[in-house]
Amino acid sequence: MIRCIRRAAAFCLLLLVALLVNAARVQLFEADELDDNPANRRSAIVRYDQPRGNILVGDRPVTGNKETGEQLSFERTYLHGPLYAPVTGYASQTYGTTLIENAEDAVLSGTDSLLAPLPFWNEFTRGRQPGGDVVTTIKASMQQAAYEGLRGRRGAVAALDPSTGAILALVSTPSYDPERLSGTGAAVTDAWSRLNASPSMPMLNRAIRQTYPPGSTFKIVTAAAALDSRTVTDPDAATDTPSPYVLPGTDTTLPNEARGCENASLADAIRVSCNTVMAHLGVEVGLDGMVETAEKFGFNDTGLRIPSGVARSNFDTDMSDDQLALSSIGQFNTKATPLQMAMVASAVAGGGDLRRPHLVDRVTTNTGDTVRRERSESYERPMNPATAVQLQRMMVEVVENGTGSNAAIDGVRVGGKTGTAQHGVDNSGLPYAWFISWAQAPDSGRPAVAVAVVVEDAAADRADISGGGSAAPIARAVMEAALEEE
Repeated sequence: MIRCIRRAAAFCLLLLVALLVNAARVQLFEADELDDNPANRRSAIVRYDQPRGNILVGDRPVTGNKETGEQLSFERTYLHGPLYAPVTGYASQTYGTTLIENAEDAVLSGTDSLLAPLPFWNEFTRGRQPGGDVVTTIKASMQQAAYEGLRGRRGAVAALDPSTGAILALVSTPSYDPERLSGTGAAVTDAWSRLNASPSMPMLNRAIRQTYPPGSTFKIVTAAAALDSRTVTDPDAATDTPSPYVLPGTDTTLPNEARGCENASLADAIRVSCNTVMAHLGVEVGLDGMVETAEKFGFNDTGLRIPSGVARSNFDTDMSDDQLALSSIGQFNTKATPLQMAMVASAVAGGGDLRRPHLVDRVTTNTGDTVRRERSESYERPMNPATAVQLQRMMVEVVENGTGSNAAIDGVRVGGKTGTAQHGVDNSGLPYAWFISWAQAPDSGRPAVAVAVVVEDAAADRADISGGGSAAPIARAVMEAALEEE
């Protein structure tokens, strides 16, 4: 009998050891996999059992939380949702997170180690703190001006502080209310289906995730390359450029919509937007020089984050001379996000120094203590300071005596460049209207803001679309709001 009891006890001990080994295996080696399993509701229950931290514009939250009385206790709410959707993104119990809600999820959900009372506290306890807050660089007045300026048309606005790289406005229209996606159930799935099926693509963040042919706004990049490479030594001297200009190696002629472009100087070519002069100069600079300059401005960068990922703006690195000519005036395969073209304007306004764009100013605990602050960093120096000064003068001429007069602000030094970008098969698509600009108050030693605007505007008459007519007034409104913030 004793022998049987001993054997039974030994067998039970063996089972206990096996149970402990299996528990250790699950906890140490399979915990992450089980946490990520869609069938595991525990992580979702824990995730939504406390309020999420807020995203702030200035000192005001543009997000909130509401109690649901259900298993997932708290649901995300948004103040002025469509206005700030390109900044916040959404936090959905059904569809996950995007934009700042995604990039700063660890802070907002309380799992970031920065919020813990001791180093590695969250890692050891597998716990979390009350959700922290994310303070953005957005200026409410500028965001509102950009949003109202677009008036629901398809388009986008990006505005930067040239001195710091802080993103002051980031608007994409038409927009959507992210609160409609916050919870669960049929209403959320129906809203998701309608938003994704809409031909106007309201959930597309056109400011950072959509690329467009930049058209004549890219001529600022070409001008920088021509001046820095000494292809042009005197921007006011005549160039040896016929009008129309025959694309190298082809029988195709490139015309101008502007008059007086034959042998026009670089300064005049920028002021009235001569295709022929800028295409010719791009070819003279050469492929290597154009690629080098474009990439210093941010083109072809696949790793730009603000902290959300930004779509890659493209300037081809392998082209024939006729393709290079078209690329040098923002056509062929040249594509850019509105943020990228705001970076171009910012580099000129900043005296040749391009600051890395960023959307988050600081991160705080739920009690307001700062635990991380974003620093202003140099992204690149796309041009010499002397070149930037020359381009500033040319862009001011565009506004004062050229195609960008609709961006003029009384008593303020404003530089700009218009663009009307053709696209589609045989350029059959409705042109995109572009305007890039910067503004400097007379009593200030530095520009207040650099802005890029693109308007798709599929409802407009073709003749009414131009950078100066459609996009420049929006840029002016954003610049005026920025100057009032000074």
